[in-house]
Amino acid sequence: MPLFEAVGVRKRFGGVEALRGVDFSVEPGEVVGLMGDNGAGKSTLMKVICGAYRPDEGEIRMAGRPQVFRSPRDAAACGIAVVYQNLGLVDQRSVAANVFLGQEPRRFGLVDTRRMRAEAREVLTTLRIRIPSVRMPVAGLSGGQRQCIAIARAVHQGGELVLLDEPTAALGPEQQQNVLSLIRDLRERGKAVVVVSHNVDHVLEVADRVVVMRGGLVSGMRDVATTTAAEVVGLILGNAPAAAHDGAPHPSGELA
Repeated sequence: MPLFEAVGVRKRFGGVEALRGVDFSVEPGEVVGLMGDNGAGKSTLMKVICGAYRPDEGEIRMAGRPQVFRSPRDAAACGIAVVYQNLGLVDQRSVAANVFLGQEPRRFGLVDTRRMRAEAREVLTTLRIRIPSVRMPVAGLSGGQRQCIAIARAVHQGGELVLLDEPTAALGPEQQQNVLSLIRDLRERGKAVVVVSHNVDHVLEVADRVVVMRGGLVSGMRDVATTTAAEVVGLILGNAPAAAHDGAPHPSGELA
């Protein structure tokens, strides 16, 4: 059973239909690359998944159970976490404080700093994230380290499905590889990950499946093991030849 399913999801903004009946699913321990040109509907779908938007039609399911997300808090309570491009980190606060942001442990009414630092070190060690000290402010970290801290926060705060918005954008080659390695580690730990990206090579490096959107619809799906960068680009541009498995059932039973 898929961890997450969106079935027949539609979303309108005035006279514009941003999503026109989208079916999308993610299995436990699966990395799905979500791709498409600007305006394809990727960002709208991601915001529906994380509860920022409510669909006008269609159904959201977690582990087969229908869900209604009235806010991102509802989605988070179901185990959905999102890391946007701006990361949402507080530069002046420590690494440990950012890992716990909004969920600080307390003792006698005060923030339990010792526990927060100890648990933050444990989280970072488990995810193999190398940071000089959990006491240092995140403003002193590199772009790649900051991205990893944001992902660690998403996992620590209960994310079983982690949505990553352009996680390697604006990073150097070494930092990009660190983030891609972290995505692989999340898969090994059974987390489901959706990577929204324009970088075809990075998606093919870490994803199990690639889902391509065009004009508010899913225009195609490819298994990474049997596709090429050229084929994925063709789907994005709308000139890829139809493949036999484009209309085949997903693991959840819906059509691509």
